[in-house]
Amino acid sequence: MNALLFLLVAAAYFGVLMAVSRLTAGRATNDTFYRGERRSPWWAVAFGMLGASLSGVTFVSVPGMVRSADMTYLQMCLGFIPGYLLVALVLLPVYYRLGLTTIYGYLERRFGLTSYRTGASFFLLSKLLGAAVRLYLVCLILQKVVFDALGWPFWVSAIVILILIWLYSRRGGIATLVWTDCLQTVVLLGALVLICHSILAAEGWGIGEAISAIKENPMSRVFEFSDWSSRQYFWKQFLSGAFIVVVMTGLDQDMMQKNLTCRTLRDSQKNMITNGLLYMPVNLLFLSLGVMMYAFAASHAIELPASGDEVMPVLCAGGYLGQAALLSFTVGITAAAFSSADSALTALTTSVCVDILRRPDDERLRRRMHIVVTVVVIICILVFRALNSTSVIDAVYVIASYTYGPLLGLFAFGLFVPSRLRPLEKAVPWICVASPVVCFVLSEVSSSVWNYHFGYELLLLNGSLTAFGLWLSTFFFVKRDFV
Repeated sequence: MNALLFLLVAAAYFGVLMAVSRLTAGRATNDTFYRGERRSPWWAVAFGMLGASLSGVTFVSVPGMVRSADMTYLQMCLGFIPGYLLVALVLLPVYYRLGLTTIYGYLERRFGLTSYRTGASFFLLSKLLGAAVRLYLVCLILQKVVFDALGWPFWVSAIVILILIWLYSRRGGIATLVWTDCLQTVVLLGALVLICHSILAAEGWGIGEAISAIKENPMSRVFEFSDWSSRQYFWKQFLSGAFIVVVMTGLDQDMMQKNLTCRTLRDSQKNMITNGLLYMPVNLLFLSLGVMMYAFAASHAIELPASGDEVMPVLCAGGYLGQAALLSFTVGITAAAFSSADSALTALTTSVCVDILRRPDDERLRRRMHIVVTVVVIICILVFRALNSTSVIDAVYVIASYTYGPLLGLFAFGLFVPSRLRPLEKAVPWICVASPVVCFVLSEVSSSVWNYHFGYELLLLNGSLTAFGLWLSTFFFVKRDFV
């Protein structure tokens, strides 16, 4: 692709983001940055959250996964729907009733300061690693497709991308991101549709013919009920999908910060349920694109890489689908990266200032912490690049998945156990660290001894162990009260 053309398109796109930032930030205050003054329309939050959920990694990974798992990912998407209902009907009423700026403030109200900071710390670790990994992988793709042609080294590309994100989010914070996420969702979905259109045009298919080709392809299999030990088994996928939404949306400051900008609880609930319903058709389109990509490659004898994550970049960047598909892919993955990274920087800044430093009204501190968080993410990206190992990236994702279990256990215990029962505060951090460690040991033993491979259900086990540990510690808390 002509690198100059990409830079022109990217400059125009960034110009629009900056214009949206200026319009939405106004006379930005900490309340604007943290909560958007609770004036966001629910439909804008719902549409923008859809794009934020579809990171740059999702943009390339979901279509590529059909080779190894067919369309069974839709089973998990079905589970997302009850998950979003649980968040809307159970968690959101609590957050709005308490008037929280960060959702981990609930842990202080329910348990105490130690539990509060423990929950926030697990979020910070998970979100920092997750955001850095997603941006690293996107930076790698853009480096190969665009920046190598310009002669830019990787570190320059990474710094430029992070600075751009910092520039348009630094003043308005979450008030700006609600609207820039809407724009980025439009761009991302538009890119997805244009890439699909490029394949249809290359194959000479109409929409009806494409649907028939997808249905007849063995990769279109959705349900797996025959092998309960498989990671694709329906009930594993469905239940995991529900709890993944509860944890990675309902217990994640990044995602919930947008929801808490809605005017009322009812608006926030409408946003949450709408977002859950939209997720299914969008992922169906991503998976359908994956089936069409493999069918296209087979009919044209194109040799594809072993990794599913590399299939879309190869077909688009290799010129097989034309310049329009390449430009759409590059702009789409950039939009996906921006929409997930900008909110991560804002959420991390919010949690550091409000949860850890406990200075929510200090605007100077907030501005400085936003810069610090951006620099830390850049450092993480450059460290991943220096290590230059995909196994490191996989390990980071595994670690991040373990850190959500303690959050699930903390909130589940707080919400569903009588308030008179309180865990021993000084034991809470140890319990939250021990639970993922026990889960890791159990996972290794089950894999080597029983040949059972844990999937996403490990999250439920992790949360259950955390809640059980908290329950045990209540006996020590009661004894201490009587002394």
